[in-house]
Amino acid sequence: MEEEQEYLFKIVVIGDSAVGKSNLLSRFARDEFDHNSKATIGVEFQTQVVEVDGKEIKAQVWDTAGQERFRAVTSAYYRGAVGALIVYDISRSTTFENIKRWLDELNTHCDTTVARMLVGNKCDLENIRDVSVEDGKNLAEEEGLFFIETSALDSTNVKTAFEIVIREIYKNVSRKVLNSDSYKAELSFNRVSLANGTDMSKQKTSCCSS
Repeated sequence: MEEEQEYLFKIVVIGDSAVGKSNLLSRFARDEFDHNSKATIGVEFQTQVVEVDGKEIKAQVWDTAGQERFRAVTSAYYRGAVGALIVYDISRSTTFENIKRWLDELNTHCDTTVARMLVGNKCDLENIRDVSVEDGKNLAEEEGLFFIETSALDSTNVKTAFEIVIREIYKNVSRKVLNSDSYKAELSFNRVSLANGTDMSKQKTSCCSS
């Protein structure tokens, strides 16, 4: 049982205000949708347990305000993140145009290998779509991201989006960390490891600035 408690992955959900970040999180963590959802003030997080390859993984998913006046939380928010959902609203092209700015911010502040998913949310608003599926796919390919369209309103692909990111994190961790002496040493002190990404700090890829 002790072995199954080792995995705690911090995942951040970023993107412009009102793209549906909070509702994506509440749909994933509690299977709820708030039609009267108000703008997030500061930072909130939910923890959800997911099973991957027979291992119990705790995903700690952080949601933050998209408004500029709350950017002071940036560094602490990103610290230790090993996964990220970068979200835009398919009915508002400006939120899509700002994705590269969010990616720049993620790259600036992340200190580990981060599994990244581009999420086109509110795909239930097909009748007022402002960003094509093709545009989303092209940007994801250009930036080396996973891509999916979701609807927090009707649950479309929400669970799938998070699970793909969690599986990718697990794959990264398994490949680069689990067999390392430093990781085994840390486990002897702290059974819930990887929350701060310490062991992965030297495993930088193109997602992080040098």
